[in-house]
Amino acid sequence: MAITHLVTHSGGFHADELLSSVILTRLFPDATLIRSREAQWVTPGAGKIIYDVGRAHDPEARIFDHHQRPNPLRADGQPYSSFGLIWQQYGRSYLRALDVPEADIDGIHHDFDRDFVLPIDLMDNGALEPSVAGPLAGMTLPVLLESLKPAFDERGADADDTAFMKALPVARAFVEAVITGKAAEARAAAIVTHGISAAGASPVLELPMGMPFRSAIEKAGADHLLFVVHPRESDWALTTIRKRGDSFESRADLPKAWAGLTDEALEKACGVEGAKFCHNARFIAVAGTRDAVMEMARLAVAETEAA
Repeated sequence: MAITHLVTHSGGFHADELLSSVILTRLFPDATLIRSREAQWVTPGAGKIIYDVGRAHDPEARIFDHHQRPNPLRADGQPYSSFGLIWQQYGRSYLRALDVPEADIDGIHHDFDRDFVLPIDLMDNGALEPSVAGPLAGMTLPVLLESLKPAFDERGADADDTAFMKALPVARAFVEAVITGKAAEARAAAIVTHGISAAGASPVLELPMGMPFRSAIEKAGADHLLFVVHPRESDWALTTIRKRGDSFESRADLPKAWAGLTDEALEKACGVEGAKFCHNARFIAVAGTRDAVMEMARLAVAETEAA
């Protein structure tokens, strides 16, 4: 059966139905998006997908609300919002629509649900306070998306609907950027795994280009690795490896004596001809050649092991 209408509630909007609309409008681009609370629209019927309205969750009837009691819960007891319900039902099809390789779909579906969908679900249900983000509370995605709603005194018959449609491509950009990043991480994993094998017992991992590497290193259990080197367009980079994705703390920092130095000053500090730059936070350094960056890596390892 063809889907002809995507139905969500009228009035002000939140991140969950906006992000649900990102998924559904990609999968059903010819369907008309309706924002209404009228019974004729929010009652299940032929050709409709109804979400965040309707007071029922019935995938067979294509209605995905979470405001009723009992509300739909994940296997671990955490609550769904409409976004989580739509992702559960249509997420894999959405990934296929974005040309994610079939072999990566289950992994990316799970990771996106954990990292992106679940926080939206929890915040929408009041199970997660924005304040947990501390000074960045006002910069969380749900807050930013809701900032696109019209002001209280910008009232008109279609003010909310117009704002919703303007916010939709903004929300789409975030979703697709995160999916693109996770797909790239999956592609990089095989390259990183090969590099780990080639490195053997060396604490330095050499890669053929810049790419996501931390998660593949963790999955491989390569705890001996301290630094990564790879070529860039015209030089070589030496980078640290973060202990966790949500932290700036590294397994090992670059030498303190290099911090913030460039060119001749850095060459003098490290004794390596061709050394060009070291960030003041000591998580990346740059050299002009592979030989130079590998020597800098050797020196960084030696200082770490001597500490």
